Amino acid sequence: MFKAVVIAVLASASLAIAGPSSFSSQLFAQAPDAGKPAADKGKAKAEKTTDAKEVKTASGLGYTELRAGKGPSPSATDKVKVNYRGTLTDGKEFDSSYSRGQPAEFPLNRVIPCWTEGVQKMKVGGKAKLTCPSSIAYGDRGTPGGPIPPGATLIFEIELLSIEK
Repeated sequence: MFKAVVIAVLASASLAIAGPSSFSSQLFAQAPDAGKPAADKGKAKAEKTTDAKEVKTASGLGYTELRAGKGPSPSATDKVKVNYRGTLTDGKEFDSSYSRGQPAEFPLNRVIPCWTEGVQKMKVGGKAKLTCPSSIAYGDRGTPGGPIPPGATLIFEIELLSIEK
């Protein structure tokens, strides 16, 4: 196991996790198109996908509630505390707060767009699976030198532990 420290990088408006992992410094960096409005961003419609519980949003995010929370939902500007596990579609794990033995804390508006959108749908105490197409994750660049290839779809299981306002 290794220790990780969450560091907000104000100048680039990104968040990095520092540690010995080749990927850890890039997990929470904003995607190349972060901040640009998605073409369908304003649409409220959602479509069902092949997973019976999964709902696909206009941005392409696949959201599956695994356990309903009973607390409040965060806004994009809130700081959240979460446990999570990130995998590629083949099941290969590239990062996990569980493996590090400590939850991660970060401002929700300083992460990849998939997380900003998906975690806002959760309530404290809840657990969800986010399926993040590359367009709202790391895009065509992936994580150079890291474990995420260009154009990769990412899958995260996230537990929302608390909101720090």
